[in-house]
Amino acid sequence: MQSTAALLLVLAFSPGAPADPSPANWPQFRGPLAAGSSMEKALPLRWDREENAVWKAPVPGSGWSSPVVWGRRIFLTSVVAEGKGEEPRKGLYLGGERPRPPEAVHRWIVLCVDLETGRILWERETHKGAPESPRHLKNTYASETPVTDGERVYAYFGNVGLFAYDMEGKSLWSQKLGSFRTRNGWGTASSPVLHEKRLYIQNDNEDRSYLLAFDAKGGQEIWRRLRDEKSNWSTPFIWENEKRSELVTTGSGAVRSYDLDGKLLWELKGMSSITIPTPTAAFGLLYISSGYILDQERPVYAIRPGASGDISLANKETQNGSIAWSKRQAAPYHPSPLISGDHLYILHDRGFLSCYDARSGKEIYERRRFSEEATAFTVSPWAYGGRVFCLSEDGDTFVVPEGPEFRVERRNSLGEMCMATPAIAGRSLLIRTAGHLYRIEEKPGI
Repeated sequence: MQSTAALLLVLAFSPGAPADPSPANWPQFRGPLAAGSSMEKALPLRWDREENAVWKAPVPGSGWSSPVVWGRRIFLTSVVAEGKGEEPRKGLYLGGERPRPPEAVHRWIVLCVDLETGRILWERETHKGAPESPRHLKNTYASETPVTDGERVYAYFGNVGLFAYDMEGKSLWSQKLGSFRTRNGWGTASSPVLHEKRLYIQNDNEDRSYLLAFDAKGGQEIWRRLRDEKSNWSTPFIWENEKRSELVTTGSGAVRSYDLDGKLLWELKGMSSITIPTPTAAFGLLYISSGYILDQERPVYAIRPGASGDISLANKETQNGSIAWSKRQAAPYHPSPLISGDHLYILHDRGFLSCYDARSGKEIYERRRFSEEATAFTVSPWAYGGRVFCLSEDGDTFVVPEGPEFRVERRNSLGEMCMATPAIAGRSLLIRTAGHLYRIEEKPGI
């Protein structure tokens, strides 16, 4: 950790964030439009701890939140435990519950990192104390990805609160939101979304699930809707379609879409008993998935704009007036769906990739395996340069060409546990591991 004087020196000579968005900005979970893709050229196709690694910076504490980027500034969250804490553990398994929260004092922090050098520009402590709730062994107390608009950065910790800072780290406002029980004490993970000067928070829990809208500048609560849901971990999604803007929330009870003032527009029943993946949209369709590994129903839906009321499918139906197509047993448990080219990609937690025609749902290929030993995937896939990238918990990224042929072109290894979805900043790829943040960039040929 740098000294305070060094941090102030770095901060004093760092340029401020740009006033306008640019392709170099990655402001939220899965980037602009939550699409998980970039049109930027010359992004890296190969890397390891040395090759194309511009820098590798240690990150204090633990967290599976993704980095977000505005201009030359990277923001991420973490929680530092005093003394020796229990580290997250790789692997896809049931169990891992901890019936009681740890007794050690923890520090919930927001970090600002310089994109060029990897040095910490500032660190702010949002909360300090013993956790009020337990977590699953694979989860962390900093699994929600922050969001930024280039003027402020907003950090949300599910059972602590919501905190706003300016780009220099000045505290602007905060909202304590309370601690609620989650299923089996697994903890929280749903990230905030930002749209037209409003922040939206979805917290599905065992006590009192809710959806909140805040004024992004001042932090005032604008509206609140209680939800007939138990614990879920999906991030809400803003769907701007040809008819209107919608706030889409997934849940085990139902997918529910609201207008931006909190009025319910439509709902869809028939999800699996736990929902984690975040929706995505393309070709005028909304793609929803929910695939708890022990359920028979693990559906994927493609939904048309303009729906109203209950649009649930009747028994044995695969489509109706609002649902263009569906697959009953196609969804993953953790990773979010990805659109690349004309295709919808589904990354399954146990190391398989499926590909469908995004418009029609026609199967292109199904459940192709990367490698016999690659059996645990939590990170959502991403795409650029005509390739799809799938990062395992072991830190291995499998590179597959976009299109109808499944073929592993490369395997890029970092050798550290990974459960945070990467960010893309211009020509750089930012990968957070259990202990570090990597900036990966194609180095010019010698």
